[in-house]
Amino acid sequence: MAYDPTNIFAKILKGEMPCHKVYEDETALVMMDIFPQAKGHTLIIPKAASRNLLDADPAALSAVIPLVQRVANAVKTVTNADGIRLAQFNEAPAGQTVFHLHFHVIPAYEGQALGAHASGRGDDAELATLAAEVAAKL
Repeated sequence: MAYDPTNIFAKILKGEMPCHKVYEDETALVMMDIFPQAKGHTLIIPKAASRNLLDADPAALSAVIPLVQRVANAVKTVTNADGIRLAQFNEAPAGQTVFHLHFHVIPAYEGQALGAHASGRGDDAELATLAAEVAAKL
């Protein structure tokens, strides 16, 4: 399937839709997931247009992975998580719901189950606070 430039993440990257921005550079946008599976669930969205990992430019991938690592460390520190789950879905049968490459950084806590993917909308005030705290650690 071809990349659809009207997907929600493409619109956010163009400034056509709002987000709780954590960080942005020439390679990617980092924002809070508005349907968090855990407190601090963060998304890294490469700016290069691709549906997912399967059609991504390897150069774009190599440019964004160090940022994924930095974000994971910052989120772990801010949330005092016991671990970090890194998720990246490729096509609908694998769970992908937005067809623009993105990486999920999801804090994990001992004895606490993760929420379901895209189930409940987060509180905007809490997401804005978390975005600022994670940004300060980057």
